[in-house]
Amino acid sequence: MTESAPESEYPPISEQLDDIDAARTEGRRKMDWAAQHMPILEHVGEEFEADQPFEGERIGMAMHVEAKTAILVETLADGGAEVAVTGCNPLSTHDDVSAALDTHENITSYAKREVDDEEYYAAIEAVIGHEPTITVDDGMDLVAAIHEDYPELIDSIVGGCEETTTGVHRLRAMAEDGALEYPVFAVNDTPMKRLFDNVHGTGESSLASIAMTTNLSWAGKDVVVAGYGYCGKGVAKKAAGQNANVIVTEVEPRRALEAHMEGYDVMPMAEAAEVGDVFLTTTGNRDVIVREHFERMNDGVLLANAGHFDIEIDLEALDDLAADRYEARDGVEAYELDDGRRLNVIAEGRLVNLAAPVSLGHPVEVMDQSFGVQAACVRELVENGDEYEPGVHDVPDDLDREIAEIKLTADGVEFDSLSETQREYMGSWQHGT
Repeated sequence: MTESAPESEYPPISEQLDDIDAARTEGRRKMDWAAQHMPILEHVGEEFEADQPFEGERIGMAMHVEAKTAILVETLADGGAEVAVTGCNPLSTHDDVSAALDTHENITSYAKREVDDEEYYAAIEAVIGHEPTITVDDGMDLVAAIHEDYPELIDSIVGGCEETTTGVHRLRAMAEDGALEYPVFAVNDTPMKRLFDNVHGTGESSLASIAMTTNLSWAGKDVVVAGYGYCGKGVAKKAAGQNANVIVTEVEPRRALEAHMEGYDVMPMAEAAEVGDVFLTTTGNRDVIVREHFERMNDGVLLANAGHFDIEIDLEALDDLAADRYEARDGVEAYELDDGRRLNVIAEGRLVNLAAPVSLGHPVEVMDQSFGVQAACVRELVENGDEYEPGVHDVPDDLDREIAEIKLTADGVEFDSLSETQREYMGSWQHGT
């Protein structure tokens, strides 16, 4: 390593847990279960282990470190990479999985659950201390830290991959400002990610986490979904499927119209605040639910966030309004207002499908697809990284199709292909009616 690498005394997870052996055993048990249901990474992993495409590469990762992510981390490490990984959310890490990862000779895991801001960023710096040649991010905190604090490392970085909507938004803003100095694949935006992970993954896991945390039913409730992007569509669809009445709030007129024409009530948040039983934000933006909305809400409402950062619900304003705060259930904090109304915040307003005490994240099969794309993109960077200029890049379509075909084969699903005549017709402008 060069003298420019950040010096960090932040210890790996193996030096932070008391009963490390028990943690490793339980973490490996979780990982083994996930691996059984991840045929894409199994297929890709066999190729990587045989070909060793990442030999000599150092991969820095900031991800939600739980069982499914761990299979991706091991897949990259088994392909020859030295991998350093930490969490991308203070409440989403499974310590036992992190401990199991740290036993791999090519992996150092710094991820730990329930860290404060100082520890969170110290762990990111520890990953950067390995001088990554490739970054894999969920939320862009790793990329931001490198550019802001360790720009001298950028010349040795081939490129990166970004997993989630919020991270892609930040990267595009960074690129527009001319501040992004290496290429990053927008994994979130590719069809194999957004059509499945965002719709089915976010929809199913968010609702399941809320139901398990509260022990309440969805049937007959007025559920307010803030944002009608791919995640919002998934939440709305799955909530309606469990017999909830769905209300959508939006700032983008075409998405609002789409929600309206798909049968949902569409209204401003100020109106929805007066009728909603459950509020779930999916925007990736800040201040979606604020003081004026809290003042209109009914007693007993549930407030949760399925975006990325904990800024979609203005908890500072809610705390200012509250006369009392207490833990109503494990993972549910009640804010009691002067008039006796109780507004219940789940998982501290953080990513509910990963930060609630019972949360397990997206279904295994869904994440197999997303992480298959991640693995293919890392391979693309190693093989063809010089072809990409600094900035945000779409995932090459052939890589996305490759992952879909692996999944279909694993599920025993056959599908048609174009004939030569059809292919010629679709590629020609000379054939008319």
